[in-house]
Amino acid sequence: MSNPTSNTQSLEFPPFSLSRLLRTVFAPKGGERVVLLIDLEDPHGIRDLAFLDDPSLSIQRHAYEVFYQGLHGGVADELGLRGGEIFAYKITGGSNLDLPDLAVDPQGRELSLEKDVYPNYDIILCISTYSATAPLTAFAKKYGFRGATLHGLNDVIINSGLAVDYDEVSRDAEKLRSGMSRAEAVEIDFAVSGETHTLRLELGGQEAQKSHGLCRGGPDVANLPAGEVYYVPTGAEGAFPMKYADGTIGLMRVSEGRIQEATILSGDDDTVREHNRKLKSDPVTGELGELGLGTQVLPVSGQDIQDEKVLGTVHVATGRSDHLGGHLTPELFAEASHATHDDILYSPSKTPEINVPQVRMYRDGEVKVLIENFKPAAFMRGLLEA
Repeated sequence: MSNPTSNTQSLEFPPFSLSRLLRTVFAPKGGERVVLLIDLEDPHGIRDLAFLDDPSLSIQRHAYEVFYQGLHGGVADELGLRGGEIFAYKITGGSNLDLPDLAVDPQGRELSLEKDVYPNYDIILCISTYSATAPLTAFAKKYGFRGATLHGLNDVIINSGLAVDYDEVSRDAEKLRSGMSRAEAVEIDFAVSGETHTLRLELGGQEAQKSHGLCRGGPDVANLPAGEVYYVPTGAEGAFPMKYADGTIGLMRVSEGRIQEATILSGDDDTVREHNRKLKSDPVTGELGELGLGTQVLPVSGQDIQDEKVLGTVHVATGRSDHLGGHLTPELFAEASHATHDDILYSPSKTPEINVPQVRMYRDGEVKVLIENFKPAAFMRGLLEA
């Protein structure tokens, strides 16, 4: 892999190849059927490809121009794939919310995802505004397909995170996963507004998991770009800052594995008050369901789907965790619209107001420093160089 301390803005990647990406990720067998899913505010906007006239729908345009046209321009024939249809569903409005069943095709015909799509395709590519990894993972287990979710797709992601060699990404992710397994706990220090806060995540000696981009076996869904080692915490205590979408920064007070209360550090009081109302009415929305660490050297894309995979970054997530092996399923939330899985990313580009001086792993009576100031520490570098 590239030097983990190199300047990511000067990185060079091979030209993007849809054929190489699909061959590497899926190792498709001749005759398998592939389909594309996109999300639109009104799924009927796919009729006659009308959505292509809306310049704001850049993700969906990439889905059509790069993936749909690529498949029909020779890639499907090259890989022995059949199908290549494209369908639209209504945008969910939140990360990993359950998908609606209604889908629409470019002729304006209405279909059922559960009856007409999931059982009838071998490879499903979902290129959307919000992540659909959790619901598609559940459907993959039920119907037996493989898939990939590529939400937030943009030019930077296509030409870097999707242009890499995923065999290499998988090897590096495995080096870190195996070297960071069986940890009892991880502590993250956060420096914000002149103070330092620590969040301790209990891991119970579990095997670490990896998002590595390869989806060649049984029912499974890859999240692309990939490149992450992650855990599902068994508990959490302490405090951590969180940057809201409007730029407000709050301090999350954590006990018994979930956020109990948020207090404002800067920004809009109403934003924090609304969060506290949600935590009170639906406490599981504050449960910490993931700890993730990036494993790739990539440029900043402006989209968390890639930026959380950058080596030296760390993220925690609240909410739904069943797609990661956790226990939080949608029916445990007070409202269906709350059953999201929301990543909270810490990186120099996403959270310049918040530094992460250190991330530490506790295992077998020893403390291993993983990250210091958004750079991999000697332990992580050693695992990658082994």
